[in-house]
This record gives sequence, C-alpha cells and structure tokens, in this order.
Amino acid sequence: MIEINNINKSFESKQILMDINGTFEKGIPNLIIGSSGTGKSVLLKCIVGLILPDTGTVNYDGREFTHASRTLKTEIRREIGMLFQGSALFDSKNVEQNVMFPLDVLTKIPLDEKLDRVNFCLKRVGLENTNKLMPSELSGGMQKRVGIARAIVNNSNYLFCDEPNSGLDPQTAILIDELIQEITVEFDITTIVVTHDMNSVMGIGEKIMFMYKGRKLWEGNKKDITHSGVPELDDFVFANKVMKSLKKQ
Repeated sequence: MIEINNINKSFESKQILMDINGTFEKGIPNLIIGSSGTGKSVLLKCIVGLILPDTGTVNYDGREFTHASRTLKTEIRREIGMLFQGSALFDSKNVEQNVMFPLDVLTKIPLDEKLDRVNFCLKRVGLENTNKLMPSELSGGMQKRVGIARAIVNNSNYLFCDEPNSGLDPQTAILIDELIQEITVEFDITTIVVTHDMNSVMGIGEKIMFMYKGRKLWEGNKKDITHSGVPELDDFVFANKVMKSLKKQ
C-alpha cells in the first residue's frame, strides 16, 4: 500500500497540488483521473520521487519515502516499475535489451538469470520470441507491452502507469488495461494508473481518485462514479461519454 499525506506543490507562484491525501491499495488497479492540467502527472511524480513536494509525505508500506535517507530511497526505487506515456523504449536497443535494462542497472545477477527473467516477462505479456526485434518493428500496442515487461522485470512491488493508452486504438487500449489488471492481481502489486480515458475507468477502476484544479474532489470505484453527486466529476464523466458517442456516429 502507498499512502500520501497532505501533499502540496507549487511552481513559482502557481499552486498545482493542494492538500492531497489518499491511499493506494495492493492487488487492485488504483486510478488517478481528471482532465488535462488538473495535477495528475505532478502528483504521480511526487509519489515516485521525481518531484519533491513542498509539504507532505509519501509512505511505501509504512516506509516514509519523501524525506528518507538516500539508502532507503534507493531500496524503494529498486521496487518500482514505470510504464511511461510514450513507452520510452530505447530506439537503439532491441526488445531483449530494453527489458533487461533495469536488471543491468539495478542488479548484479548473472546474465543467464537475467535472460530467464526477461523471457518470463515477455511471455507473460504475450511477446515471446520477439527478443531481437527493434522498437521500430513493433506496433504501438506491442511497444506498450514491452514497456510493461520492462516495468515488472525487477520483481516490482509498485507499478506506475502514466496514460498507458495514449495513442492506442480502443481495442488495443482495452487489451493493455486488461494486462495491467491481470499483472496487478497475479503479482499482488500496488498499481497506480494516471488516465483520462473513461473506458479504462469503467473497465479496471477498482479504486479511483478524481482530481480537479489541483484538489482531490472524490474517491470511489467504477460502480459509484456515475452517481457521485460531484458536479465537476459528472461533467468529466458524461463529457467523455458524449464525445465517444459522437465519434461513433
């Protein structure tokens, strides 16, 4: 479980995050949703330590991370996997090298063990026998799956996904959502997904935090989201549904 307490963050004179509190549970997908510019990605960066909040703390299974020693921060970071918005694969490395990269950087295990782990993760995301392909030879969905394999290759306890469906067609996006959900449950990971995709919300939204103008306005699940009683959330949910309906016409 990850717990955040009273997170505030400003850039120059503009406050981006205001007193954000919440918990992200183990073994289920936890979603942070909201329109562009609401502070979702800034909050995610505060949680993983890419940005230091002005005030507040982040706790990983009871370990205070924000003001921890360098040794403890390094220990926790070894347990973190990241799936970036654009997959962020190394163009000059093949699939095997991309997935192995965290093991090269964070571990000293023998090469044969690294290869076993890489092959296990590639098989788990449905990409066995793609080891020698280059990112340019992969579809967008395949690149996302390579990104997931890389994120879990180090036996991650925490998985962070920033807009994992960005740039994908709806059918592929559903497959990526389902894969994230399956891996979260199977490996009992604490997973946080930042998204504004209502298909993801209604598909895998076991626990959802809605952000609006830097504040957390609502927390719940996909069953309750359509009758939250929060006007700003209603606008977000039903605007998404209307836009999707218009696109189908």
